[in-house]
Amino acid sequence: MAIVDKIKSFQGEMAEWRHDIHAHPETAFEEQRPSALVAKRLESFGLRVHQGLGRTGVVGTLVAGSGKRAVGLRADMDALHIHEKNAFNHRSQHEGKMHACGHDGHTAMLLGAAKYLAETKSFDGTVHFIFQPAEENEGGGREMVQQGLFDKFPCDSVYGMHNWPGMPVGQFGVRPGPMMASFDIFEIELTGRGSHAALPHTGIDPVVAASALVQALQTITSRNIDPIESAVVTVTQVHAGDTWNVIPDAAVLRGTTRAFRPDVQDLVERRMREVCAGIAATYGVKVNIRYERRYPPTVNAARETEICASVLERMVGPQNVVRVPPVMGSEDFAFMLQAKAGCYVFVGNGPGEGGCMLHNPHYDFNDEVLPIGASYWANLVEHILPKQA
Repeated sequence: MAIVDKIKSFQGEMAEWRHDIHAHPETAFEEQRPSALVAKRLESFGLRVHQGLGRTGVVGTLVAGSGKRAVGLRADMDALHIHEKNAFNHRSQHEGKMHACGHDGHTAMLLGAAKYLAETKSFDGTVHFIFQPAEENEGGGREMVQQGLFDKFPCDSVYGMHNWPGMPVGQFGVRPGPMMASFDIFEIELTGRGSHAALPHTGIDPVVAASALVQALQTITSRNIDPIESAVVTVTQVHAGDTWNVIPDAAVLRGTTRAFRPDVQDLVERRMREVCAGIAATYGVKVNIRYERRYPPTVNAARETEICASVLERMVGPQNVVRVPPVMGSEDFAFMLQAKAGCYVFVGNGPGEGGCMLHNPHYDFNDEVLPIGASYWANLVEHILPKQA
């Protein structure tokens, strides 16, 4: 196995698809243009196409031979609410939106694999090419699963991939077990009693209570979580007051928590509620907390991970298949891995120089990676669903 020559030959075509998607970014559940592009291309390759699952999702199905096994390959299509600062020709034409996470590249690579496999039929079984919306924050993967993704398109296993700036082109990252963390959010409203800033004793100051709460929440990870485990509690927003000389009635904190295990998620949420109750009693404020579990941890199945690692080692060499540590970022591919065994890998996107890291306004997917990622998908299918002699 190696970079597939036939896929390499249409790298330019994959780049055109990606540049079109990059120039016209659409965010969660609004991905009309990329969905239409994907559906049109899949139909032109001869695949059976289903649209509308998860609102703007697309699934293309390709059958070869008489094999009964089926695999799912997934790419995400949505963009982010970021003002792009690049100046190249394919920069975003939609102000305030951009492909700053490489989903344009993920989509192009999966289309490239579909084109190759449709032309060669070099496998025996069924491949479902899953193009999902709304990976960023809104859980398009969860919605597709809840709407019957694997009932309508049965799969024995499912696979995902994400580009990784800072990892050299030609390298891949794999690991069994937790690959990425859960993604939970919280909003805490502290209500006191407003007063003149010069007469603080006549009110109940929610700003002081909120300040203490920000510090107290940090003890969850430093004093309640086993040091061998990992968790993050981060306050990202503080809102209170409108003018210089008024103690406001209320203050609001918002933020996110991360963990790799459900029991650690449970502990973080329980301790957050207990700490809030303690702050309320100490400072005389009322505290209302909204805690929402967005994405579970992304957990790779051991067997499927070793299959992927074996394919990658034969493709790029063992030295270029890195057993990576888990990442505190999150992924809604986690919902697909809850429903089916599978594996999520990282593909090297290059050094990420000049600020070209994920979610950065200068980011751009590296077109050099397109045939590498598409070849991985093709090699994986041919390995899992070998063509009968």
